[in-house]
Amino acid sequence: MVAGNNPSPQNSHENQADRGVSIVIPAYNEEKAIEPVLSALRETMTASGMDHEILVIDDGSTDRTGDIAAAIGSPVKVVSHDINRGYGAALKTGIRAARFPLICITDADGTYPNDRIPELIAHHSRAACAMVVGSRTGANVAIPFVRKPAKWAIGKLANYIVGGRIPDINSGLRVFRKDLAQRIFPLLPDGFSFTTTITLAMWTNGFKVDYLPIDYHVRIGHSKIRPLHDTLNFVQMILKMGLYFAPMKIFLPFSGIILLAGFSWGSYSHFVLGRLADASTLVIVMTAVQVGALGLIAELINLRSPRI
Repeated sequence: MVAGNNPSPQNSHENQADRGVSIVIPAYNEEKAIEPVLSALRETMTASGMDHEILVIDDGSTDRTGDIAAAIGSPVKVVSHDINRGYGAALKTGIRAARFPLICITDADGTYPNDRIPELIAHHSRAACAMVVGSRTGANVAIPFVRKPAKWAIGKLANYIVGGRIPDINSGLRVFRKDLAQRIFPLLPDGFSFTTTITLAMWTNGFKVDYLPIDYHVRIGHSKIRPLHDTLNFVQMILKMGLYFAPMKIFLPFSGIILLAGFSWGSYSHFVLGRLADASTLVIVMTAVQVGALGLIAELINLRSPRI
């Protein structure tokens, strides 16, 4: 599936797979999973023949994650944070440290089929797109049931913001250009919503995003996601991105709801109470008009602002 019509604007026809890829893996207390994940990934990438490096960002782990990763040796390199700074912060550190123009991100918990990475890289080069995402829509997807309602609601909200269908908004397995990611670093958060944000940024700016179906395995070890806290953060972030990239899609519905409330109150006061509450009705209606006007102004500012 594809978002946008514009190819990646720089070096879109170069074979970036031949130029090498930096695989960035954020890791926080993943000592049970890190060795089998890295060993299998090293074998996959060696067999592919691609020039590559594997950057493990030890995000302030309190277990042996960093030591185990470092013991594996080339092409694995470990970059460490003194304290836990967050999933997005770890990815930014890895992207900055990467020596290749192409970035692949994946997780350290064994959930993603890293043997599909060469396929994603080849598709990125062949399709000349800005980003390729491993969409967790394959035959075997083990997403915990407790996370499915929130994932569905967040997906619907994101689809409304971008005006299209995003198969998987926050998959952690994806390939994109380093320079493009660095251009939007100010927008990318330090927490789990990094992948959601980069997805919305690409879609709303018209960049081409392709999706390849992948499986999703049961993780090794314990999840770091806090369902309620992180879901609220995701919703807040999507609304923020909507205000940033598509303000009318946020302001206009609110304006309509307030306007409907004003007319409903006016009708109720007139027909039920027997006296039109003209002052309060006018205040509500004018509030709706002001919210709509703010949305229009925000949309005009957005259209005049430089795109990423």
